[in-house]
Amino acid sequence: QVQLVESGGGLVQAGGSLRLSCAASGSIFSLNPMGWYRQAPGNKRELVAVITTAGVTNIADSVKGRFAISRDNAKNTVYLQMNSLKPEDTAVYYCNKVAATVWSWGQGAQVTVSS
Repeated sequence: QVQLVESGGGLVQAGGSLRLSCAASGSIFSLNPMGWYRQAPGNKRELVAVITTAGVTNIADSVKGRFAISRDNAKNTVYLQMNSLKPEDTAVYYCNKVAATVWSWGQGAQVTVSS
């Protein structure tokens, strides 16, 4: 079973930036499209960014132009660069594969954006 460990969250003022990292155990990481998800209190978990095994990315409209996803298969790590953060970006951010059946969720990274 793959284990996922997210890091890089924190408290930032509106307009600031953060870079999240997600380290995955296991060699099958590179064989899967990966995504960053987020869940705000009272909301369902939503997918905000996807990167395929070939490095093609797709960003949700709500964060397009501000967020970017990348991956380093040699390090089994996926990243989320978040710029021009807004208070509505406040959530716990998780990474996982993008598939019908996902791996067990990690603990997530709390991102809090103050106005």
